[in-house]
Amino acid sequence: MTRLGYQIPNFTYPDTDSAGLFEVIARQAVEAEESGFDTVLVMDHLYQLPLLGDPANDMLECYTLLAALAQRTSRVRLSSLVTGNTYRNPALLAKIVTTLDVVSGGRAQLGIGAGWYELEHDALGFEFGTFTDRFEKLEEALQIITGMLRGERPSLQGRWYAVRDAINSPAPVGRIPIMIGGGGERKTLRMVAQYADESNIICAPEDIPRKLAALAAHCERLGRDRSEITVSYQTSVCIAPMREQAEREADEAVARIPELAVRRPGIICGSPDEVAAVYQRIMATGVDGVTVNAPANGHIDGRVRLLGETLAPLIPSH
Repeated sequence: MTRLGYQIPNFTYPDTDSAGLFEVIARQAVEAEESGFDTVLVMDHLYQLPLLGDPANDMLECYTLLAALAQRTSRVRLSSLVTGNTYRNPALLAKIVTTLDVVSGGRAQLGIGAGWYELEHDALGFEFGTFTDRFEKLEEALQIITGMLRGERPSLQGRWYAVRDAINSPAPVGRIPIMIGGGGERKTLRMVAQYADESNIICAPEDIPRKLAALAAHCERLGRDRSEITVSYQTSVCIAPMREQAEREADEAVARIPELAVRRPGIICGSPDEVAAVYQRIMATGVDGVTVNAPANGHIDGRVRLLGETLAPLIPSH
């Protein structure tokens, strides 16, 4: 499960066109693997998100990209953070993630969430629906997907999806972990307790203990052992050998991508010692691990390696 994950959230890099884009991405994945990250993750979006760039900025389809990264890496798990359930039929998604597991030698992980980016849905023709609709769809999808990934032949005649003796062959190489993204205390964390191996949460650091308590309460009601679930916390960072260099690279990124300006105050920015100190405080909140993205400077040769070497010693089991 994810204790230290490197997420690649953007694909708009200076002086990089379509022909050279994959090599910049693959280098980040290789640096992550070699420096101590256990998981490499990419977003499942077709338009760039509002706080990371313009909708027209480069975005690659995540499972095609993960399958390609499987051929450049050998140890890291590969996952979306997280799959938008509304973009794919759940039986097809089970086949896709199983195929990723086969081509990666058993390194696939399914990250999944209800979906939320309305512009993307409306522009590209995916049904968005209400908040309640999307969570009902997610729960039905999880019933189908978990059965197919665990060697069953699930049948479901639901409100949103219907399958009959759904076969998933070949089987996954190993057990594909399921991560549910989001910190909703009533719906999302209840689904984590019921269906998932991992919870990935985004919230203010001071809210983490409340999220953990809510998850524990759901586990108790459902008879689930809370210790079976890994909780990771999503963060953004800009690291460089010196703080001044990190600040400059963050500012340069905002100049290139003005939408990052809103996100800039929340990016953990500094030297290795300064970044390590922040993550020590995060780990003290009780989470099991962190997922980290570097939207400002992850594309710079060596930055992901420096990040992994800085954080890996702080994470249990690393």
